[in-house]
Amino acid sequence: MSSTSTAAAQNAPAGAAKPQGAGGYDVAKPLGKCHITGQPINVGEKFMAALRETPIGFERVDVAMDAWPQFDRADVVGFWQATMPAQEQKKKVFVDDEVLCDLFERLKDTAEPPKLNFRFVLGLILMRKKLLIYETSRTEDDKDVWVVHFKGKEEKLDLLNPKLDEAQVAEVSQQLGQILNEEL
Repeated sequence: MSSTSTAAAQNAPAGAAKPQGAGGYDVAKPLGKCHITGQPINVGEKFMAALRETPIGFERVDVAMDAWPQFDRADVVGFWQATMPAQEQKKKVFVDDEVLCDLFERLKDTAEPPKLNFRFVLGLILMRKKLLIYETSRTEDDKDVWVVHFKGKEEKLDLLNPKLDEAQVAEVSQQLGQILNEEL
């Protein structure tokens, strides 16, 4: 696949099929509505799913059974009958900003590497939310230390930059995802 088509696949819309590698494609899950009528396709209802080729790659299209005869099959690579599955509901856990800030402060004296890594990524999230403000950095015992403060407060806090590698970033992201119940 060329770099142009790879970039197109990464920027594809919700119903697009993206290359999965080794000759396979990851086809999008059903979106729950008919492409023709715009009406919802209910759980347990049969419908037709089609895969068609577009200028940016493959696109999945779901069509209610009664609308299938009107569907334009031009550029359709394949189609199949399916039954609308129950949408899995993600359990939403809301962690407010105050809890995140409190967790960041409680970890300020930790010396354990996994907790330092966790605190650093949490600090980055708080900076992105504009709740934690970066002021400056310094080197202390060959370690990069960022000086930060919470928005609206003057107390300075140190944030050790542990210079995480990819495996450590993945581990911390998984931990934060479990706490925030979302994918980071």
